[in-house]
Amino acid sequence: MTNRRILKLSGPDARDFLQGLITNDIARLDGGLVYAAILTPQGKYIADFFLAQAADGILLDVAGSLGDMLVQRLTMYKLRADVTIGTTALHLHRGLGACPDDGFVDPRHEALGWRAYRDTPQTEDSTDWTALRVAHMIPETGIELTPDTFILEVGFERLSGVDFRKGCYVGQEVTARMKHKTELRKGLAQVRISGAAETGSEILANGKVAGTLLSRTEDAGIAYLRYDRAVGDMTAGEAKVVRV
Repeated sequence: MTNRRILKLSGPDARDFLQGLITNDIARLDGGLVYAAILTPQGKYIADFFLAQAADGILLDVAGSLGDMLVQRLTMYKLRADVTIGTTALHLHRGLGACPDDGFVDPRHEALGWRAYRDTPQTEDSTDWTALRVAHMIPETGIELTPDTFILEVGFERLSGVDFRKGCYVGQEVTARMKHKTELRKGLAQVRISGAAETGSEILANGKVAGTLLSRTEDAGIAYLRYDRAVGDMTAGEAKVVRV
């Protein structure tokens, strides 16, 4: 959970540059940490990240596996904007309880505690973040959040990751249409699991594929489901699955 890249965007155009790309309103930086994503023109997920205001720029906290790709994508969009996109030597720290003076409350859910960016790595962290994610249906980069994802199907609005009142951004038209003109037929759901089932297993209902088990901790999990099929008792591997 702490395998993160902390980038920094600086320059007079940094805020305006991000505002035209991300799903959230950059003005929210004035109130704390901002959770957002960058999408394809077709409205599909490319990367999710956190933004934090620093004295000399805007910190961007992204999964380490997506860092290089995101730098390339941002550089592609930069054009004539007066923005510098660089890396930092900062490390993510996470915790529960009272937020420290240098920390930011996680905007996705109050149960996720705080995040801070420090010069040294975090050496101790006994929190079961997977259990917290599953309990509150929080999608994770590379697990629930993959390149074929539409962000509304994985709960970005519930996670304060998208703003429907801000100006245009890449992928905004598709996202707005899904919000206002369609009823979601697929998406994340919490499930209860009895028996052996590996993450990644297909979930079957009445002999038809109803979805996929994505995250699991003991008898609870997060699944991506087709809502019209995910009814009654379902199975995944040798396990019985029930939508919560």
